[in-house]
Amino acid sequence: MEFEFDWEANEEKVKELKIFMEENKRKKGALIAVLHEAQDLFGYLPIEIQKMISEELKVPLSEIYGVATFYSHFSLIPKGEYKIGVCLGTACYVKGAQEILDKVEKTLGITVGQTTPDRKFSISATRCLGACGLAPVLMINGDVYGRLKPGDVEEILNKYR
Repeated sequence: MEFEFDWEANEEKVKELKIFMEENKRKKGALIAVLHEAQDLFGYLPIEIQKMISEELKVPLSEIYGVATFYSHFSLIPKGEYKIGVCLGTACYVKGAQEILDKVEKTLGITVGQTTPDRKFSISATRCLGACGLAPVLMINGDVYGRLKPGDVEEILNKYR
């Protein structure tokens, strides 16, 4: 799924990023700092912004892409308004977390690592949410739902629609 970057809607953020790059481009480790700033401003690292960073910092786009995909903090697609994390840790997995994840994916029409076209939801698979006694567990923006059955998923997601 491809998301189109809106230059007009992000005009102020682009200006902010350009100022940040100008202030930091001669510092050691500037690329990581600039990528963090861009991620904070836009919520992800759109290819258009990666190209701008490449030109401003005189760093090959391939290097920027390599750094952006190596570190899990960075995202190349926008995250949804509601971030869904399904725990696939041992306790949750044994108690049926994969079926919960399958139902979330089917209901939203996206898979782990993707965002719905309306940017409302994104899904990630986590290793442990620290609620093993409630297994299987999913979390939506800090709200924890436990002891789930696949039939619970739609009702939970409807609260956020």
